[in-house]
Formats: sequence, C-alpha cells, structure tokens
Amino acid sequence: MTVIGNLRIDGPLALAPLAGYSDLPFRLLCRRMGAALCVSEMISCHGLVYRQSKTLSMIQSCAEERPVSFQLFGADPVIMAEAAAIIASCGPDVVDINMGCPVKKVTKRGAGAALMKDLKQAERIVCEVVKNSRCPVTVKLRSGPELNHICAGEFAIMAENSGAAAVAVHGRTWHQGFSGSADWSVVADVKQRVSIPVFGNGDILSYDQAVQQMQQTGCDGILIGRAAIGNPWIFSGSDRPAELSAVCSVVLEHLALIERFSDSPARALGSIKNHLGKYFRGMEGSARIRKAVYQQPDWSSLKKFINYLKENNDKTSQ
Repeated sequence: MTVIGNLRIDGPLALAPLAGYSDLPFRLLCRRMGAALCVSEMISCHGLVYRQSKTLSMIQSCAEERPVSFQLFGADPVIMAEAAAIIASCGPDVVDINMGCPVKKVTKRGAGAALMKDLKQAERIVCEVVKNSRCPVTVKLRSGPELNHICAGEFAIMAENSGAAAVAVHGRTWHQGFSGSADWSVVADVKQRVSIPVFGNGDILSYDQAVQQMQQTGCDGILIGRAAIGNPWIFSGSDRPAELSAVCSVVLEHLALIERFSDSPARALGSIKNHLGKYFRGMEGSARIRKAVYQQPDWSSLKKFINYLKENNDKTSQ
C-alpha cells in the first residue's frame, strides 16, 4: 500500500504516461491486469486552456479506472495553473507534472526535461499547480539534464517543499533520451533525500525485475512504460501467455474498450493497428500475424481477423 497525499493505491506498479498509447481503453485494460494506478498521456496545458477538442478528449475518464493520474506539461506557471484548474473539474485522483520528457518538440518550448535546467521556473510551476489542484500533485523527472549534471535529488527536494505529494524518477538524463541504461542509483539517492513517496522508472521489463528494483533502491513503487505496450500482463505478476488464443482474448478485450470509448475507432485505425501488432512480438509466426493485422482494411475486418486467430490457434501456429 502506497499513500500519495490522501490517496491510497493498492499496489506498487503503475502505468507510466505513454504518448500515443496510454489512452482510456489501454489504461482500463492495464488496471484490469493489476496496475494500481495509470497515468494519462502528456496533456498540453495550452491545449486545455484554449479548449482544443483533441486535447480535451485526452482527459476522458470513467469511475472504472479510478484511481487515475492526468499528466500536464508546459513551461508557463500561469497557464499550467489554469490547466490544473480545468483538470480539477474532471475529478482526477492525481495531477502529474511532466518534467522528464526529452522529446524536442516539448523541450524546445522549455517544458519537459528542459525544466531540469531551470530549478526556479520548475519550482514556480509546481507551486502554482498545487495551489490550483484539488487532489495530490506529483512530479515526473529525470536524473538530470546530462551525465555531468545529475540533479534529481535537488529537484525532488524542491518538489516536496513546493507541495508535491510524490515524485517519479526516470534514471536517464535529458540528453540520453531513451538510449543507454537507466541508472537506478539515482532513484535510490532520491529516496534517501525526501520523505514523500518515490517511484522509479526505466528499463523495467518484467514484474520480477520491478520487485527487485524496489528492494534494491527502497523506492515505493515502479512506473512501467514501454514494456507494457503489447504486454499488459506485466502488471499481473505473470508473463504474457504463450498461447495465441489467450493473447487474442486480451486483444479483443482491448478492441471492445476502444469501441466503448471512441466515437469512431475507424478514424484511428492506423495507430490502433500499430498498438495491437505489438501483442504478437516474439511469438511464433509473429511477423506474419503483424503483417496481416496491418493489412486489414477496416475495423470490422480487424476484429474478424483477431477472432479467426483466436478460434484457429492450432492452424495459425503451424
């Protein structure tokens, strides 16, 4: 049991924010598989304040997925405060501030990991978001801007002093992006420096590995990101099933959730196929299956194909 402010979450593993992936259907699926908390995709503070329809759709939620965390990004404390107030009206359980994204289109505006070079501006943002939120505020950060400037500990102390209820630390620097290896000693160091919960993030590929890192670093929980794409079983303590029919059952559950919460699944067919294709990585005949997934011309054909795979498991594995 981990407590974030006044929120108790019933397990140590959470779904990290994943641009293009951690929408409501996938978050719900991960919750069903055992994720104790799910974090939304990064949400632009400007998009919320300007009421852009695509951005507003990203704060879609339902009671079934609670608890849920909505993640904001931006570099302007005033706009971030306004966006936090808008999100508060939707009643999330947590508001998360992204100070760790290394993607250029985010950092060139001074947001994401770029804030790790500006402690004072980061502090102003945390303070303003906390003042305008009705729920606990957390901060996602990296180990530092670059390898010769590791400052996660200093940042975590600032976040705690500014009212943050927890921090999540990705053990890579801004300039590393997703290259190299995550340095979990940084997570352990942050845990020693603050009294609020600390979540670790980076290179977790299995449930057992997550448990091992918690034991070694003393962190309170683990955020799992890329390893959950196509493998929501990672939150359950078991590996992805070896049987194609069992995998297809969960793929069909994912498709049903997309249908339930999307006005027009067909409009996002390309990205949905990309997501679904990842369920079959490493399986026998996976290249052929993924190619067939991508070739399906419409939503109905995609569902029929997955059902065919499920019902003809023996034939398709030959």
